[in-house]
Amino acid sequence: MAADSGARRQPIFTKVDQLRPGTHGHNLILKVVDSKMVVQRGREGGPQGRQMRIAECLVGDETGIIVFTARNDQVDVIRPGTTVELRNAKIDMFKGSMRLAVDKWGIVKAAESSAEWTVKEDNNLSLIEFELVTVTE
Repeated sequence: MAADSGARRQPIFTKVDQLRPGTHGHNLILKVVDSKMVVQRGREGGPQGRQMRIAECLVGDETGIIVFTARNDQVDVIRPGTTVELRNAKIDMFKGSMRLAVDKWGIVKAAESSAEWTVKEDNNLSLIEFELVTVTE
């Protein structure tokens, strides 16, 4: 048995411009540019206190921006002007465009320090439309 089996591997961080459709397992440090609530359903006192909140947030780094779909508790972390760390993020496709998302296997948290770089807002990966092409042999 390896002696360092208890040691955690350091995460490898990706830049926004390296994201591609259908990929997952991305670790990113991003600045939140904008956030807007798109779905807010349920009541605190409802069945099992279930409520659903979804916000579409514009997040980015010095290479570009992308739409991040924040769900429930993630909405509280993703506030405009903050720097966030996403672990195990994936790319979902929505109407032919890329959206960044973090499911229950990932982590959305405030970054330990504020990012010093300026977000490159003129390279929005969510505005690029992709078309699914089936290849026949």
